Amino acid sequence: MQISYPDWLTPQFVYITLSAVVAVLIWIEGEMLKKTGGKLPNSKFFQISSILDTSWFFISVVMLYTIDLTPLAVAVPVAYGLYTTFGWIYGARLLKRKGIPDSPKDLVIPAKYIAYSQSFSLIFFALCLLVLSSPWLPITL
Repeated sequence: MQISYPDWLTPQFVYITLSAVVAVLIWIEGEMLKKTGGKLPNSKFFQISSILDTSWFFISVVMLYTIDLTPLAVAVPVAYGLYTTFGWIYGARLLKRKGIPDSPKDLVIPAKYIAYSQSFSLIFFALCLLVLSSPWLPITL
């Protein structure tokens, strides 16, 4: 028995949709960090979300090379890769200024880094929506 999927349900569609979900998770993480003054929330949701959005970097690199992406859709894994790479550099520089704490409980995520992440999440979410809706938009690439 062969399972048939609708024409629109492609690996690209699934990847881009899940990328939009990751964008929402990044936004929620930022809101959670704001409520705790930058301290890591003691929340299973936060822990799982953080692992997922960190893993998404590696998933995005794999997707860039393993699935057939339209030219516009290539921007999604590239953007996520750049965000993650620059985020690691930016975060390290911000932490270096304050010093690396002895314990994760003492770690305070700087407000500037939270703003960086949330700004990216908004733009990344919009990019995902653009890619998902592009087949129905009057744009040519």
